[in-house]
Amino acid sequence: MTGPYEAARPYYQAELAAGVERFLEPRRDTCPWCGSADLSVRLRSSDLVQRKPGRFTLEQCGTCRHIFQNPRLTPAGLDFYYRDFYDGLGRQRMGEIFASNGQSYQGRVEMLRAFTTPKAWLDVGAGHGHFCHTAREIWPGTVFDGLDQGAGISEAERRGWVDRGYQGTFTELADKLASRYDVVSMHHYLEHTREPLDELDTAAKILSTGGYLLLELPDPDFRLGRVLGRWWMPWFQPQHQHMIPLDNLVAALADRGFSPVTVERDAAHQVGADLTLSLVLALLVCAPDPRLPWLATGPTRWRRLRHTAVWAVGRPLMAAAYALDVLLGRVVRRTHRAGNAYRVLARKDG
Repeated sequence: MTGPYEAARPYYQAELAAGVERFLEPRRDTCPWCGSADLSVRLRSSDLVQRKPGRFTLEQCGTCRHIFQNPRLTPAGLDFYYRDFYDGLGRQRMGEIFASNGQSYQGRVEMLRAFTTPKAWLDVGAGHGHFCHTAREIWPGTVFDGLDQGAGISEAERRGWVDRGYQGTFTELADKLASRYDVVSMHHYLEHTREPLDELDTAAKILSTGGYLLLELPDPDFRLGRVLGRWWMPWFQPQHQHMIPLDNLVAALADRGFSPVTVERDAAHQVGADLTLSLVLALLVCAPDPRLPWLATGPTRWRRLRHTAVWAVGRPLMAAAYALDVLLGRVVRRTHRAGNAYRVLARKDG
């Protein structure tokens, strides 16, 4: 009986035979955020997580400091590199990761609870609905809807973790969603989008006056991101197409009629996202899962043995790295009031 990995191999081998260079658009020579031509390379990386072939570049604007993928992936390229990550072959693994983020989910809820009790909440980029499931325990009377391009949002609706799941893009569904919600959230979503300013335009369009927009993003100004280079997980190529400095986001919100009511940097810090996940990336590079259908050859005996041995050594090291992450996080949060992510809660003005 053919397993799911072998069943996927013909598709991937056919796609790779045509070359991955076709998945990149022509390089642009201006910043997509402010239009400046003052660009420089910030980072070059391969796909360190899935190990799909390809090389990717992040460039930084010297005028506004915005960081973006250049050249960026085409829609077909996004389909290729997202395939089997959140759904398909990666569904179980990502479900376990989402389920382990309870501390972050709780922090987002607490940030909003000081300002309002939501009546109807739309979570954009809801994935499998884990955040809404957690938030519902705090606000059982609130309507929680979720939107995502992946098939997991339909499963979230079947589970009852969201009241309604919309599968598609936020901008395309804007007219259908307008004036339904008093809270919209985007948690680690904007950095994945092709046009983040269009996403903010859509949020302004659908939110009622007095409604709240809650955003959480990786912080490109976090110092360890520069120290660890491409091994810092939040760079996450090729999925993260934009890394947005906090000041840029706040200014863009103001341009769209939003007033930030509170900002969290240290409280949004994600423990384990730095040293621990850097080690995980190194292990994935040294010994990827030999069953992966996009590898040039199938799971040979040598690849299986190497994978088993490397991860047997790596797991105890991961525990040590996590302990260091906890200590480092406490020091950074206490002394610099910063973290590897930030949250912004903004109110739509009349």
